[in-house]
Amino acid sequence: MAYRISVDTGGTFTDIVVLDDAGTLHIGKSLTTPDRIFEGMKGALSVVAGDLGISLGTLLAEAAILIYGTTRATNAVVTKRTARTAFLTTRGFRDTLTLKEGGKHGPHDYSYDYPDPYIPRRLSFEITERISAEGEVVIPFDEAQARQVIETLKARRVEAVAVSLLWSIAEPAHELRLGALLDEMMPGVPYTLSHQLVPILREYRRASATAIDASLKPLMQKHLGEMASDLRGAGFTGDLLVSTSVGGCQAVEELIARPIHTLKSGPAMAPVAGRAACAVERLGGNAIVCDTGGTTFDVGLVRDGGLVYTRDAWLGQRWLGDIIGTSTVDVRSIGAGGGSIAWLDAGGLLRVGPQSAGSTPGPACYGRGGDQPTVSDAALFLGYIDPAYFNGGRLTLDADAAARVITRLAGEIGRTPDQTAAAIMTIANELMIKAIGEITVNEGLNPRESVVVAGGGAAGFNIMPIAQELGCATVVLPRLASALSACGMQYSAIVFEATRSRLTDSTGFDIAGVNRALEEIEAELAAFRRGLQGADGAEASVELVVEARYRAQVWELDTRLPVTRIAEADVAGLAEAFHQAHERVYAVRDEGSPVEFVNWKGRISISLFAPPPPPDVVATPHRPEPATQRPCYFTETGRAPTPIFRGATLQPGAQIAGPAIIEEPTTTIVVYPGLSAELSAAGNYILHCA
Repeated sequence: MAYRISVDTGGTFTDIVVLDDAGTLHIGKSLTTPDRIFEGMKGALSVVAGDLGISLGTLLAEAAILIYGTTRATNAVVTKRTARTAFLTTRGFRDTLTLKEGGKHGPHDYSYDYPDPYIPRRLSFEITERISAEGEVVIPFDEAQARQVIETLKARRVEAVAVSLLWSIAEPAHELRLGALLDEMMPGVPYTLSHQLVPILREYRRASATAIDASLKPLMQKHLGEMASDLRGAGFTGDLLVSTSVGGCQAVEELIARPIHTLKSGPAMAPVAGRAACAVERLGGNAIVCDTGGTTFDVGLVRDGGLVYTRDAWLGQRWLGDIIGTSTVDVRSIGAGGGSIAWLDAGGLLRVGPQSAGSTPGPACYGRGGDQPTVSDAALFLGYIDPAYFNGGRLTLDADAAARVITRLAGEIGRTPDQTAAAIMTIANELMIKAIGEITVNEGLNPRESVVVAGGGAAGFNIMPIAQELGCATVVLPRLASALSACGMQYSAIVFEATRSRLTDSTGFDIAGVNRALEEIEAELAAFRRGLQGADGAEASVELVVEARYRAQVWELDTRLPVTRIAEADVAGLAEAFHQAHERVYAVRDEGSPVEFVNWKGRISISLFAPPPPPDVVATPHRPEPATQRPCYFTETGRAPTPIFRGATLQPGAQIAGPAIIEEPTTTIVVYPGLSAELSAAGNYILHCA
């Protein structure tokens, strides 16, 4: 028996999904243990081992692969708990991280301070050197001055170093020499060289990515190393992979060297699972994938059967936060989930999030000392959750504690407790609808033309009214929806991306330079494939993409290359591919403008496991009898007895009209009045929201 394990550690729960030899997925959930991540993993693994009728040691010993996803890096950046990091750059560019990209939401709004740079100015240092855009040395590298700077870093007890020199992507000699000096004078202190991490144009984005990566190295080296050691000590001997922000996974050693790719590694996997769910249900290639966890609400897209990537991902609000700078699956996150705290602002208005109760102490209903009302407390008070069946009965909820915090808040706003709990749910809905609008409507996409795939333990509480508000008629909620990201890891490929910068345009195309860049990219991808362990015989595919724009435009669009090498006759076809991409996003094309091609990228995907095919049977429609009833509150009907169905007893073809509650061991689906749900032949819930 060779098991395949995927792990997604969130701010509240750790999700485990195990694939057995028969192709069946098994799920386990446990509260996250931030101080020692393996403790939470062990609890969830023990649940699955018990379901399989084996011991935890046997499960780990017989596992061939374990894929690990985490929010540790993202949380460290957002909460500013990264290493004490220095920033080294070319003389005259010390304020690159301070000035960012010069933008601002509301140019005349002075109600908030200018954001601090990712690395404070007191730890930013100039190096006397200068390379031109053509790769020529304008100012020689001053080694004596560089040594003085490094002595200062030692005196200030710097723990990591980010090196981003101007035009190092054209000639990296000065960055490489700085790296050698750091090895000599500060042995053991990790550093990142920008031309090796992100060889792209735009000095702020390159500098920001370099700074983030360097600052994460001490933390993630310890975290991943500790996790790997604990797993090995518990008996795991298989391949250990880590999910990445590009929707794939890599060996743990690769991620220790480049920890920036662990940012959003868990949420990036939800669209992978969403794509598989749409395929198995034959619902087309366009989906809005929503993952509602305990701490955050993450939304991503599937377009034409593929994932949507971006280089414009920010940690925090655009311009106020810090840009990642590397290519990532386009996933937007907000602080709205089951653990989001409801509170009153200075004007007495009810708010929800972004603060979260997390797993410690957790919502009040967890009975672990939480005393603030949360979305989970509201759902429990409204009757949507059975307190004795939460997480399959492994965590008994305290209904009295939930009632106490909801009633207290109701007194503060002058509403009944039922109205207050419903208002918490409604405000959470609006936050999620806004997040979906930013990635769809704001990007020129009509959400009515997409299916919604819902996941996360809290997804079933409110996905139906959210979809109804967006005009989406159909929602797919997999039976294992509560571990959507962990399921995505099961279907994910090993993905590696290589990038080269070569600016040219359609009127004077640099054929030789571009082909040289493409050759270097393909060589780097091939070297990665040769060095990969445990994937012999696996199917591999390579995709080539260029970031392109019209002349005088600021931002680029990803455009797929129609060929692997560019000849004179191919330039017009490449420009046409960009025109089509621009028209798809902005509904306009400007064939009279030259097209500029900026950054060239190659992405190799190595598939280890294919999602199951669509079933070849049709489920027979029927209406099951409810297991029981309990009072539930809906705004449309008030509090009234509501049918309760246990998912384990439902057969494919079951049709359930709202209002009703469907209880799965790790999630609850609320079928609102006037709407309906059915269980498909593939075992997924299809929610009809029209």
